[in-house]
Amino acid sequence: MPRPSSYSAELRRRAVRMVVEVRGDYPNESAAIKAVAGKLGIGSTETLRKWVRQT
Repeated sequence: MPRPSSYSAELRRRAVRMVVEVRGDYPNESAAIKAVAGKLGIGSTETLRKWVRQT
């Protein structure tokens, strides 16, 4: 059984939306994900990358 997420659904939506919005400001998607994760306090860029891929 998967453990419950420590991030709210609203934070997930906001983070994904931010990645989409700032993607053009960075040389690649990975850089955008790293920047957004840092701004929002998401500990793992891999977590945010998965959220982006799921949408």
